[in-house]
Parts: sequence; C-alpha cells; structure tokens
Amino acid sequence: MKGFDPRFRDLPDYILKITQEIWEGRGLATLNGYYAPDLPMRFPSGLVRGNQAVIDGTLATLAEFPDRQLLGEDVIWSGDEDAGFLSSHRLVTSGTHTGHGAFGPPTGRSFVIRAIADCAAKDNVIYDEWLIRDAGGIVRQLGLDPSQFARDQIAAEGGPDRCARPFTPADDVDGGYTGRGNDNEWGDRLAGILTRIMHKDFAVIVAEYDRAVRTEHPGALGGWGWAFAETQWMRLRSAFPTARFEIHHQIGRDDPHQPPRAAVRWSLTGTHSGPGAFGRPTGAPVHVMGMTHAEFGPFGRNGDWALRREFTLFDEISIWKQIHLHTGDL
Repeated sequence: MKGFDPRFRDLPDYILKITQEIWEGRGLATLNGYYAPDLPMRFPSGLVRGNQAVIDGTLATLAEFPDRQLLGEDVIWSGDEDAGFLSSHRLVTSGTHTGHGAFGPPTGRSFVIRAIADCAAKDNVIYDEWLIRDAGGIVRQLGLDPSQFARDQIAAEGGPDRCARPFTPADDVDGGYTGRGNDNEWGDRLAGILTRIMHKDFAVIVAEYDRAVRTEHPGALGGWGWAFAETQWMRLRSAFPTARFEIHHQIGRDDPHQPPRAAVRWSLTGTHSGPGAFGRPTGAPVHVMGMTHAEFGPFGRNGDWALRREFTLFDEISIWKQIHLHTGDL
C-alpha cells in the first residue's frame, strides 16, 4: 500500500497488526506514530482529541484491566491508497477487573464484549475515528446495573454541572474524513434493512433475515432466530419512537473465501418519548450513536440470500447518562 509500512500487506493486515501491537504488545508509545496528533476520536461517551489523550486513555484501561485482550474478528473496509481508507473493525475484547478506574473499585470479575471502530487511515496514520464499545455489557458482567452505573458515573465526575457530556452532533468536529463508504450491493442491502426497521416495518426481519440468524446486541446479549432480533430492535425503537434515523456511512464487500459483508454507521436523534429498553418515557433529548455489521448467506426463503449474522452496538451507559442528566434523577 502506497504510503504505508511495507510490512503491512493490505488494510486489514495494518489494522489487525497495529491493534495487537498497541494492546497485547503494550506498545502505547506507537500511537505517537500511528495516530495523528490532532485526531478526533468520537465515543458515545464524548469526544476525545489528540493522540496523547488516546494514549492516556489506553493506559488507564490497561491499569484497570491488565489482561485486556482485543481479538480482531473482522475488518470491513472501503477506499484506496490515493484517497485514503475507512476500516470498520469489529473486535471481541475481554479483561479482568483487577484495578481501579472508570468502572470503579476492582471487582475481580471478567467480561467479554464486542467493540467496533471506524478508522480513517492514510499514509500509515489514522487521522479520524468513531468507536463504540459495549459498555453496558462490561457493566452487567461486573455485576452492576447500567442505569445506576450511569448515575454513579455522573457523581464520580463531579455532578451534573461538571461531568463529561455524552457525544452529540453539536460536539462534532471536522477530522478530515468526508467519505460515505462505497456503492456495493451488500452495503445498500443492510442500509435498506436498517431503514425499514427504523421506519417500524419489522416485517423486514422475517423477509430479510435467515431463519437461523444469530444476532448480537448491546448488553453482551445474543440470540438465535427471528424473535430475538425483532425484540431487540423493537425495544430500542419503542424507546425513541419519534427520533430521526440517519445513516452516516455504509460499506459492502465481496471478498474471496468470505461471505458477503456490510458495515453501517448510523444514529438516532430525538427524545425518550416511549417505553422500551430504557424504562418509562422521560422526554429526555438523546443521541444514539450506532454501528451494525452483517454477514449474508444463501439459505433464505426460496433459496434467496439472507442476513445470517448481525452485530449491532450502541452504548447503553451513555444513553442512560443523557436520560438522568435531563430528569435530575441522580
């Protein structure tokens, strides 16, 4: 790849190798080279600016979870070496809570969750990023309640007037990446499925998902078949029934020896005006940053290709934090 170290044979190889080098190899200082000095990194919990902030955040995470491991499950990507790349990198990450940090005093418990990072890269440097971890999945596996954890987080950060505010579109900055993905049919198909779901056309699940679909959602929840997928999506949409759905980026890929795959970054912006995954309606203004990966296979109805594996992430803790900051229920 032009502009990249020759030890990286392609973009997935670059993403997987530097992730292992940074985390398992404890090469935090390599972020001085791999990440741009003024990189914006958008988490649902807020915007972090600059590679030094990323280094310090990585150090804090490793101090809290010293055995933290990040396994690269897939890299779904678009772009080229001239314009630059966008990698949507899905990981399985695990650790044991033996240190003090963002998740409170050590519990001695372990967790296994997923994360997805959308990274814009050019000339061997990541310069723009969006990252979602299943924070609710960590909290639940540490024996904590996501809603109460969000309250405790607000208090630990100095109260409602001083705490870090979850990310909203008003906080965004121009990091330099302006692409929207590619025109591949599988990206279009996943974007169409998500759009129908968000327009409350839940019949799309039976129409487009394989009967044996595996669905993974926040809270480290996973299930098989149509009913699980329907329930998870209905509970999210019911909580924010009038929120505006927007697709920000979509990629589809047909790669040798792999099933067709797609990655979509999306959002819901509106009010907590319905019952569902976040309890009784509160009227809180909420922004949900979401990412979905999918794989397709040839065993749908009538032999058509159907969605066989779906991985969706958003951050329950950041949503609860927005709700509690609005209601004052602290």
